[in-house]
Order: sequence, then structure tokens, then C-alpha cells
Amino acid sequence: MAKAKTTFFCQNCGSQYAKWLGQCTSCKEWNTIVEEIIQKEEKRNWKQNSTKKTNSKALNISEISINKEDRISTKNNEFNRVLGGGLVKGSMLLLGGEPGIGKSTLLLQIALTIPKKVLYVSGEESQSQIKMRAERLQSLHTNCLILTETNTQNIFRAIEEVQPEVVVIDSIQTLYTEYIEASPGSISQIRETTAELIKFAKETATPVLLIGHITKDGNIAGPKILEHMVDVVLQFEGDRNHTYRILRANKNRFGSTAELGIYEMLNVGLREVENPSEILISQKEDDLSGTAIAATLEGVRPLMIEVQALVSTAVYGTPQRSATGYDTKRLNMLLAVLEKRAGFRLGAKDVFLNIAGGIKVDDPAIDLAVIVSILSSNEDMAIPQDYCFAAEIGLAGEIRPVNRIEQRILEAEKLGFHKIFISKFNKISKNRSAIKIVKVAKVEDIFTNLFS
Repeated sequence: MAKAKTTFFCQNCGSQYAKWLGQCTSCKEWNTIVEEIIQKEEKRNWKQNSTKKTNSKALNISEISINKEDRISTKNNEFNRVLGGGLVKGSMLLLGGEPGIGKSTLLLQIALTIPKKVLYVSGEESQSQIKMRAERLQSLHTNCLILTETNTQNIFRAIEEVQPEVVVIDSIQTLYTEYIEASPGSISQIRETTAELIKFAKETATPVLLIGHITKDGNIAGPKILEHMVDVVLQFEGDRNHTYRILRANKNRFGSTAELGIYEMLNVGLREVENPSEILISQKEDDLSGTAIAATLEGVRPLMIEVQALVSTAVYGTPQRSATGYDTKRLNMLLAVLEKRAGFRLGAKDVFLNIAGGIKVDDPAIDLAVIVSILSSNEDMAIPQDYCFAAEIGLAGEIRPVNRIEQRILEAEKLGFHKIFISKFNKISKNRSAIKIVKVAKVEDIFTNLFS
């Protein structure tokens, strides 16, 4: 019996070694190199019975024609927005997220509503289980075909028979190819099965959607090269204790990575949230101190979010600084500006900051709302609910302008706000809207306007 050929792979970055090492020389991680059995055979085409040989020819970039119908609409507006308009033909999409967050539900929901013939391949559930979930989603589609298979060669045979226009794989870690003698989910299997699917997608112009498991660190399981091989990497985020889910693009070869999709998890599936500002602002009857509304942007989408702050005397002597959904270092910087430039003694007080709705924001335009919420809690004076803020704070205590201010103003007006505070140095056209625009130049000006 021939001796099995083995090699060593790094589970973190996918680097290959001839012998075992304690530390990977590429990514510098320890104890990530494992031995795997491999069998090198002649590489076959994804189409087993294909004898056609294709000859690649170099073309001048001006000679390449682009079909205007290259994108396939998924009938899911949030998903289309994140992708940049829909699925590109021949593209490879990878969706990652925590267990139970709703990855399979999202792609099954898309597979059941997209007006194309879809092949949904599952290596984790039986056909009857998928049918039960589809009935719960209240969306049965006659053009959606379900296949439970993990062998890529059998999957490609089924593809040849049904000729689907979109393929969904749940999940890539469950697939294996006969050309590699390694267990499913291993480095070599993930790399080889993904390469076969990419070859199929490019040759047939069929979009392929993959679901990927993640590690305890939050990274997609498998070699890092997996994310380099695919065209789009999406991250499905959320908290099991909250009903809202956020879809982000970490990589997108065909659109922006700054877009954001928001869903609400219900017992009948994921509901698209067309106006996220309504869910990110708490509904309350009385005015409460320590809250302020910020006008921010996620990609091209304006959002109104609620910033909550709590300032109290430090009980244990060492003041605490805690921020949820906001950069703690930037919070410390803003507190230092308030103490140095505006004279507020916050050094001996605990400061807690929270972005309502469970989202993370890195837009500097919410700096002014953070400052106002902290001052509101410190002075125990409530900010009127129809006030909002959009400006950046500099180290000298100046209020700096932010980009696309008119879009923020229009969103605030649409949601019924009566007054918005912006930087004095923002250049805007003549205000024809009903909302009142207040321009401020320094932190002292905002304190005078609100608390004096």
C-alpha cells in the first residue's frame, strides 16, 4: 500500500510547510500548524465530462464589452444596497457571522424570493428541515431547488442537470472534494473546494453564495486566502438579545464597502428595516437628561442615532471610562477637551457612554452629540427631543465641519426635528427647509445655547 502523502498547513493564514513548526513564519502565530493528508492528482475541470479546452486570449481594455444586465436583483433592498445593486454574474460571495445569527435564514429567504432558478445546497440540514424553515418564512418558490450534498463532484453533476442561475452553498466548511484526502473543514479542503466553485462561477457566469463559519475570534474559519479568493465578503452582525441584525461588506470588488443593511429578526424571518432612524431613537414620553440625537452617515445612507451618557461621582476613587458602540480613546479625548478648553471638572467623575440600538459608529460627526449628552448628564438638564447635532470636535475645542451636511439636514427635517446644530464653518446653500440651523464655533457656544 502506497504511503499517504502529508504536508503541514497553518490554520490561521494557510501557509504550507514541509515539516511541523511551533510558530508560523508568515503570520507569527503559535501552535497553528497541523498535519494534513494530501493526494496530488491531475486537476480536473469542475465539469467532469467536459472535454472542451478553452484558450484564453488577451484583449485590449478598450475592446472589452460590458453587459448592462450583469447584475441580478435579489428582491431584497437591504441586500442589494450592500452589494451595490444586486448580484454580479459570475461573482463569488462569502457570508460570515456568529452561530444562530441568521445567515442560513437570510440566504434561504433570498433564494426563495429571487426571480431566478436557484439551487440551494445544504451540508448541514436535511431537505425536510429546510422545507419546514421555508414554510415558517411564508415564502415558497417553485424555482428554488434543494440539494443536501457535501461532495463537490456530486454537486456539479446536479448543477449540470438542473442548470441553475444562482447557487447557494450552506456551508463551505462542510464541503469536500475527492481529489484531496483530508477531512471537511480542513485548510486544504476549504481551499480546494472554493477553487472549484470559483472556476465554475467564472466559466458559467453563475453567482455563487457561500456561508462561512467563524472562529471564536470572530474571523471566518479556514485560511485567510479564502477571503482573498472570493469577490465579496459580507459580515452578518447582531446580538442575540436584540432583534436587529446588521449586514456589512468587509470586501466588495463591485461596489462600496461603506454600505449598511439593517434587518429585524421576527418569527417569520428577517424583515428589512427601510428607515433605521426610527429604531435607533428611543421612544419616550418625558425629556431625560444625558441623551442627544446625532446625524450620522453609513455609506450613502443618513441615520439619526441616539447617544446616551451617564456622568456620576467616582465611588472607588479611580474614575471609570466606558463606551459601548463608540471608541473609548476618542471618548477620553473629548473629555480632555471639555476639561482643558471649557473648564468642566470631569476628571473625578465616572463617564459611561452608549450608542442606542446596539450599533457601532466611527463617524466623527457624532462628536458634538457625545459632548452634549455628557454635559446634559453632568448638569442634569434634558435636551429637547426635537434637537439634533452634526459636527466634529477638535483638540482646541473648536467645532469642525463635516461632509455632506445637507444630506444630514434633510434627514433630520424628514424625521420631524426642529433644530440642528452644526459647525459655523460648514458651507451650505440657502436654507429653504423648515428646520432651523444653528451654527456654533466652539464648545462654549453650544453650552451657552443649551444650558444657560
